[in-house]
Amino acid sequence: MRISFFGAAGEVAGSCTLVETGDVRFLVDCGMFQGGREARSKNLRALNFGFDARDIDFVLLTHAHIDHSGLLPRLGVLGFRGPIYATPASIDLLEVLLPDSAHIQEKESEWQLRHQHRRGKNGVGVQPPLYTVIEAQSSLGLLRPVNYGETIHPAENITVRFHDAGHILGSSWLEVTLGGEGRPRKLVFSGDLGMRKRPVLNDPEKVIPEADVLVIESTYGDRLHRPMPETEDEIVAAVGRTNACHGNLIIPSFAVGRTQEIIYILADLVRRERLAPLKVYVDSPMANAATRITLAHPALLDSETLDLLQWMEAHPNKMKLEFVADVEGSRALNQVRSGAIIISASGMCDAGRIKYHLRENLPRSECSVLIAGFQASGSLGRRLVDGTRMAHIFGEAVPVRFIYRRRLSAARRPGRADQLAARLSLAPTAHLRGAWRSLRLEHIRPGTR
Repeated sequence: MRISFFGAAGEVAGSCTLVETGDVRFLVDCGMFQGGREARSKNLRALNFGFDARDIDFVLLTHAHIDHSGLLPRLGVLGFRGPIYATPASIDLLEVLLPDSAHIQEKESEWQLRHQHRRGKNGVGVQPPLYTVIEAQSSLGLLRPVNYGETIHPAENITVRFHDAGHILGSSWLEVTLGGEGRPRKLVFSGDLGMRKRPVLNDPEKVIPEADVLVIESTYGDRLHRPMPETEDEIVAAVGRTNACHGNLIIPSFAVGRTQEIIYILADLVRRERLAPLKVYVDSPMANAATRITLAHPALLDSETLDLLQWMEAHPNKMKLEFVADVEGSRALNQVRSGAIIISASGMCDAGRIKYHLRENLPRSECSVLIAGFQASGSLGRRLVDGTRMAHIFGEAVPVRFIYRRRLSAARRPGRADQLAARLSLAPTAHLRGAWRSLRLEHIRPGTR
């Protein structure tokens, strides 16, 4: 058996792990690199396995986030025709996420071409999309649903079980057993792990007690997440400061997972009267679709979320939530000068409608921006986090004059393997040296030790 990593090694994006055993080759995830000028070149090189993509037998997908799924259509472009196994909720999300990813790439190529023509050039150097909308839609035909707890046999002498990882809707950690000659070997792939006692989703399922290889994500391996009360305090302070200054609060957010969590926190703070009634706009077609899909899977939601949904339905004036559908509605938000909370994608501020809202509100000192998630090196979000005073958006220099807050991410602490193990309810580090015969870390940020 050989395990090779083609992404998320030394960085947090592009998760793609190749497992070769006997005559079988399969991938765990096939994600896109994101953030920074090198992302495109990395994506072009990412699937260079040293053999034809047609020779991959199947793909196991831990969850739908683009940094784990975004190169599935490109894998199809390169000739892969095997099955892609994922949970039903992940498939529902992919049916929206992958065509949208292609659409963004197509529009970016069109923008570059128009820009070249305006400068009197013939389009040389314009980057074509990694895949088109048609190619993304074609890849959806390879998806095969697998329920939590169900055992599948994707190849001879190989069994796989999907377990709830509690990260986003439909996310999984995988239990893979390789049979054949000799002793069966068990591999566990964590995917991205959710936190226990966090809003919206059920808690992650506990991991099995033994395996030969554990491949575990470590995005925050050297950090501890802030306790929820501290997160709530920061949100209350940000909303209070912005309202007092008669501005808007802008929240860049990932459309899947984080947006739904932010909506929950805001509504719960209003229900508990820590915040006055709010007017919240969700300006992201992707987030709108993801929220609709989330509500279509109530069995995956925790009891607190189901209770809050009932409260919101009974008190529509307490938490006025508007999902902005069309471009005209998005542009109309520019006329809202105060009292609004605008949640928009993308979470790293490099694409989508959030760029328009930042261009409009960054120069206004009465407005605030609340960063709600990880910001990759090279992204606009990271530059804002690092304190830039001038942002470049759509080729324009935009001064940064607002009160900037970065409070919804992790706080640095010394990293230890047993902290990682604890996220999967494992025993302390000593146990890893015993029952867990091999430990591999993914999503390692540069400079993490």
